[in-house]
Amino acid sequence: MNKNPLTTSFTKSVLTILISTTLVACGGSSSDTEKTIEQAVTPPTTTELTVNELGISAVPDELKATYSTALNFDRYTKIDTPNGDVIHIIAQNEIMPNQIVRARGILQHYLTDYPGSVYGADKSDVANKMAENGAVLLLLNGVDDGTNAGAELDGQPLYYGEMQVEGHSWYITQDYQHRDAAFEEILHLVHDYGIGIDQGEEYDGVLPEYQAEIRAAQVTALSGQLWAWAERENWLADLTAENSLSQEYLASVIDTYYGLWGASDGDYGMWGGYIAKTRDDMATTDPEGAEMMNNKFFHPYLTYNARIDESFVGDFSLIFNQNLSYTNHAQYLKDVTLTGSKDSNVVVNQLDNNITGNAGINTVIFVGQAAQYQITKENGVIKVQDLQDDRDGTNTLNAVEKLQFSDTIIEVSSL
Repeated sequence: MNKNPLTTSFTKSVLTILISTTLVACGGSSSDTEKTIEQAVTPPTTTELTVNELGISAVPDELKATYSTALNFDRYTKIDTPNGDVIHIIAQNEIMPNQIVRARGILQHYLTDYPGSVYGADKSDVANKMAENGAVLLLLNGVDDGTNAGAELDGQPLYYGEMQVEGHSWYITQDYQHRDAAFEEILHLVHDYGIGIDQGEEYDGVLPEYQAEIRAAQVTALSGQLWAWAERENWLADLTAENSLSQEYLASVIDTYYGLWGASDGDYGMWGGYIAKTRDDMATTDPEGAEMMNNKFFHPYLTYNARIDESFVGDFSLIFNQNLSYTNHAQYLKDVTLTGSKDSNVVVNQLDNNITGNAGINTVIFVGQAAQYQITKENGVIKVQDLQDDRDGTNTLNAVEKLQFSDTIIEVSSL
């Protein structure tokens, strides 16, 4: 991946529209573990931009010379970093709004503080270094077939055909015709531009100790035929030449860690190139890789708010169900927003979920009987606390109409 020399941040103005997402890390309350990374769209003084409620704008004038309409770039969002700089996200004209929001959410997820972890308790330096190094995420039309001229620009490419959205048919079916590559490609951006790559000076990162652990696990995995062991000689030679072995190994680990290969055929992850197919597999088949994930930098669940695609109808489950292939991945979600107007529901998991309904009739589904929960309502917000440990947690609900328990359904309007 090439560095982007563009590191200019926009001047703050009264026109700045902030979409600040509170990032609450696991293991504590919002009061003592939260960190806010502002997602802001700051219109440049030369142009008044239309900014929608999702924090997506037209491409600012300062970027148009490079990321032009002739190359089909037409929308923009960003993450402001703690040092006042910015990480740019620039999209071409066929990218769906929810794909843009999800890509930004995954990047934000990687940069969310993980209190108590070894390397991720404060990720400000990683975010700042990414901006300093000119990190740019490019959301490109089509697929990676060599025909998109936008891919020749400085930036990390991520293609339409490999960006899933929760609730969309690609996500629900998990047939790998449009596999979810967003976690891998956005990870590369964070790894290259923020964490840093050893054995070369082209990427100066801020976590050399963690990179040393990643490299050590990669060496063990390659020598032990846990990763990239079959018919990959030419690919490995290319990765070695460009010093990308540790990046690609870490991507395999991350994909498995977040459940992206659990629904695939066969026994392995990453198209059969990684020994572990699920997180549980990793603990025994690649223990060094598992240890690299254990309280080091990456959260054990997904911290972004997943916008469920407006096409979805039915029960979206946050509990693993072997009959629902998408739940290999969805089991690590905790916050979801239903979009559109179709009647759709959410089955909660144990992760203290925040659930927002859409314009339809929405039901939140719990495992136990109603008497086993404490239900409160204040200013239109419903809080449902499971009184049994390790089951449904505490759920904060907005704009939902019904609560379904194993023995009854409660109309929210009656509370």
